[in-house]
Amino acid sequence: MTATATERRQARKLAASSERVSVLYDIPGPKARTRNTALTVLVIVLVLLALYWMVTKLGEKNQLNADLWTPFLRGDVWINLILPGLVNTLSAALVAAVIAVPFGFVFGIGRLSEHAWIRIAAGAVVEFFRAIPLLIMIFAVMFGGSAVFGLTVTPFAAVVVGLVLYNGSVLAEIVRAGILSIPRGQSEAALAIGLRRSQVMRMILLPQAVTAMMPAIVAQLVVLLKDTALGFIVAFEDLLNAGARVLPSNFNNIIPAVIVIAIIYIIINVAVGAIATWLEKRSRRSRKSIVQPVAPPDASTVAEPVRTPAP
Repeated sequence: MTATATERRQARKLAASSERVSVLYDIPGPKARTRNTALTVLVIVLVLLALYWMVTKLGEKNQLNADLWTPFLRGDVWINLILPGLVNTLSAALVAAVIAVPFGFVFGIGRLSEHAWIRIAAGAVVEFFRAIPLLIMIFAVMFGGSAVFGLTVTPFAAVVVGLVLYNGSVLAEIVRAGILSIPRGQSEAALAIGLRRSQVMRMILLPQAVTAMMPAIVAQLVVLLKDTALGFIVAFEDLLNAGARVLPSNFNNIIPAVIVIAIIYIIINVAVGAIATWLEKRSRRSRKSIVQPVAPPDASTVAEPVRTPAP
């Protein structure tokens, strides 16, 4: 009997749902679902109580007065303070990300090189810059550049260089782990058919590793974006500087200013995460081959074999 269209659709839905279920997670039964629902309700109630407590305390400290929040309804505050700080934050994060990602790929691949001098040098660079706190690195670039080399380093350059060196080193480890996660048999098979190691890396390993590394890379880029706030220490005119220094000094509203700036950071990071999720799904769909199920032949349509009489 041939499989009907409905049966084929059900088989595809079942296959798709089975792909989304982790092998380490069993489908919950009735008791587990009830327990999960009760825990969810409990967490929601606790969160609401925490928010109520926070609002109550802010009210007691007169932090909810309208005159502390009205500056955010003024256009000159946004045009002269918040938006320039936001532009500087995004500019520093974008420049640092554009440089840090290639930095991570170069040194991550270098750590897997067959040549010992490349592997050791790349490992030394990655481990050195990954071990230094980012704040110290920004200070070293800002003041060491002028003290040692006589260079005039701007706060923007100090923040970008520090972000590139630190986050690029972390990305190098992500790249190395992503490439090592590919089964070794694929490299051996590619070498067996005559591909060079550079071709194996470029054509076999990297295309698969990028898809596996995408969530970790995006998470690190979100960290990079938030780390731009450390430029506040070297008087970098970023979003945090505008919200935690300039605005409170003019309007004496430190708590409302920090809340508004935090909301802006949350919106930006959620947007970056959504874009990354979309790119990851698109990459997985482009690499996934869709095989239509083959229906078994109908017994009524199969011709009987021709039998020749025995002599």
